[in-house]
Amino acid sequence: MAIDEPVSDVTVPVPVAAPVAAAPAVTAGAPPSVVGAVRGHLSLTRLQGICGTVAALLSIGGAFGYIIPMQTKSDQGEVLAIVQEARSGKPVADATIELLTLQEALVTMVPPAAGAGTAKAPTKEGTYRLRVKHPKYTTESRQIYVLAGQTAQVHMRLSPRPAPPPPAPVAATAPAAETPPNSPYENIKKLFR
Repeated sequence: MAIDEPVSDVTVPVPVAAPVAAAPAVTAGAPPSVVGAVRGHLSLTRLQGICGTVAALLSIGGAFGYIIPMQTKSDQGEVLAIVQEARSGKPVADATIELLTLQEALVTMVPPAAGAGTAKAPTKEGTYRLRVKHPKYTTESRQIYVLAGQTAQVHMRLSPRPAPPPPAPVAATAPAAETPPNSPYENIKKLFR
């Protein structure tokens, strides 16, 4: 070969890149999958941090559960007494309403609503005796059962109290027999006069 000849067959070695792992196929404009996004940003340190934070929040929440109790089921019910006249159905406003145990022990006096003939009171679940008294009416009593979270509604109809019987006529009494003046008791009677 001569020095002045043009070189046409020269090969230059080109470095070859390392083989690339197959990446999931992503089409143009499509968002990456959730799993691919999480793998790309999650490391062991981040996973440990997330688990620790969740455990701390659960521990704090459990502690507040003991300090501030959650809403528990109440054992309280309610008694609603409606007191009316037996004949007319008009409300009896000033009746005394008592809630008693079955052994007749007083649990509470149920305060009546002003002029309405009704009375309402919260009560623990159980079986009771409701007694209604009024000076102009006969006393009525009824056994009731109060359920938790519910209202036991009781209608009481009072009958008028019968008129008292007229007083019995006073019988004329015979005058006391006088003792003779020379009785042995005559001197004792004089001492006490």
